[in-house]
Amino acid sequence: MSETKQPRKRMIEGIVVSKSGEKSVKIRVEKRVLHPRYHKIVRRFKNFQVHDEKSELQVGDKVTAIECRPLAKNKNFRLKSYVRPEEVV
Repeated sequence: MSETKQPRKRMIEGIVVSKSGEKSVKIRVEKRVLHPRYHKIVRRFKNFQVHDEKSELQVGDKVTAIECRPLAKNKNFRLKSYVRPEEVV
């Protein structure tokens, strides 16, 4: 018998940009890449929808999300943990 391995879940870190629904938030993830021609580090951004079951996130919170099954058309991540900006200081 051969065991099938579960695919590794993707984790993303970002900042809450907006509350887009009752249990949804939009987070912005920053990625730093090397520009192919100019050889400088450039920041690239992408927005993701994250499922927030308890509706406890606010704009500006730092979020860690983990990949899950599709919850809506564009929502494939659920909340794992978060930190409020005033807790960082």
